[in-house]
Amino acid sequence: MGDDADKGGTPKSREDRHRDDGGRSLEGMRRERDEIRSQLTRMRAERDELEIELEIIRYTKELLGKGRGADPDNLTNAGRTRLVLHLADRFAMKPRDLLGRCGLSRSTFYDNGKRLGRPERDEWLLDPVRRAFEQSRERYGYRRIWRMLRDRGIRVCARRVMKLMTRHGIAPKLRSRRRCNSYSGEHSPAPANLVNRRFHAKAPNRLWAADITEFRIGEGKTCLSPVIDCYDGMPVAWSIGTSPTAEPADTMLEQACATLKDGEHPVIHSDRGCHYRWPGWIRICERHGLTRSMSAKGCSPDNAAAEGFFGRLKQEFYYNQNHQDDSIDEFIDALEAYLVWYRDERIKTEYGMSIRRHRQALGLMA
Repeated sequence: MGDDADKGGTPKSREDRHRDDGGRSLEGMRRERDEIRSQLTRMRAERDELEIELEIIRYTKELLGKGRGADPDNLTNAGRTRLVLHLADRFAMKPRDLLGRCGLSRSTFYDNGKRLGRPERDEWLLDPVRRAFEQSRERYGYRRIWRMLRDRGIRVCARRVMKLMTRHGIAPKLRSRRRCNSYSGEHSPAPANLVNRRFHAKAPNRLWAADITEFRIGEGKTCLSPVIDCYDGMPVAWSIGTSPTAEPADTMLEQACATLKDGEHPVIHSDRGCHYRWPGWIRICERHGLTRSMSAKGCSPDNAAAEGFFGRLKQEFYYNQNHQDDSIDEFIDALEAYLVWYRDERIKTEYGMSIRRHRQALGLMA
C-alpha cells in the first residue's frame, strides 16, 4: 500500500491530505490567521489613537494649566504648533500627518514653526521672576510675584507672569487641605457667637480672632497661639510653646492687649476650646474690656479668620518643607521668623503690599 492509503486501502483525497489532526483545512487555518492578524492590526491602531489623544490632553494641560480652560480647542496657533511638534517627536510621526488632528493649516504651522525658533519673548523676564520667587522662600504664586516685579519697576501683566512660571515649573509646594474637628465637648457655659461669620472690621482692633494650632516634627510637637486682627489679617501677637495649655494663650492675649490704645475694646472671637474658658483668659478679657464671642460646637468655618491664617501659614511654611530634622528650638526660631515676615513683608494681594506697609501708608502704624 502507498502512503496515501488508509487502513482499508482507500487512498486519501487532496482535501483530506490538507487537513490537520483536528479536522481543519489548511485554507481555513490561513483565513483564521489572517483574521487574527487583522484584528491585532485594528487593536494596535486603536491603541495608538488613544495614546495620541491622551498625550494631546496631557500636553494641553502642561501648556494651559489644570483649570477648566485646559482644553485643546483653547490653544492658540502657537500652542497648536508646539503640540504638533511634541506629538511628532513623541510618536515618531511626520508633522503633516498631525495637522488635521490638531486643527492647524500647513501654512500656519510652518509660519509658527519659524517663530518658535526665535529667542523666547519673555526670556529676559525669567531671571527677575526666579529671584523674586527665591526671595519669597518659594511661597508666592504668580500674583504676588507680579506685585514684587511692579515694586521693582518691571511693568508686565499678571497673566504673562503666570504663563512664564507655568512654562518653567515655578510653583510653590502646596498640599491639599483636609478637614479637621478639634471639638472636645463643653467645659462651661459659652458666650454667644456675636460674629456669625462676618469677619470684617472697619478699623484695626475692632474684631480679633484667636485659635491654637500644632505642628509635628521629628523631635516632638509645637503649638502656636495667635491673635488675628480681622481688619486686615495682621497677627497682632502670638506665643509658641510645646503644649496647648492656658499659659501660651493667656500670654498671647496679654501681649495683644498691650498694643491697644485708649478707648479700644475689641470683640475677641474664638472656638469653644477650654483655653478660652479658663479663669485666667476671662480675667484678662474683663480687665481690658474685651467682649468674648465663641463659635458653634465643632464648627471650624465659624472661626474662618483664624483657620484661614493657619491654612496659609502651613501651606507656605510647614507642608512639604524639611522640618523633620529640626530641633524644637530651631523650629520655633524658624516659625517666629516666618510670622515676622508674614506681618512685615509678605505681600497681601488686596493691597499690593505687606500688611505693615499698608497700615503705615494709612497712618495707622509707625
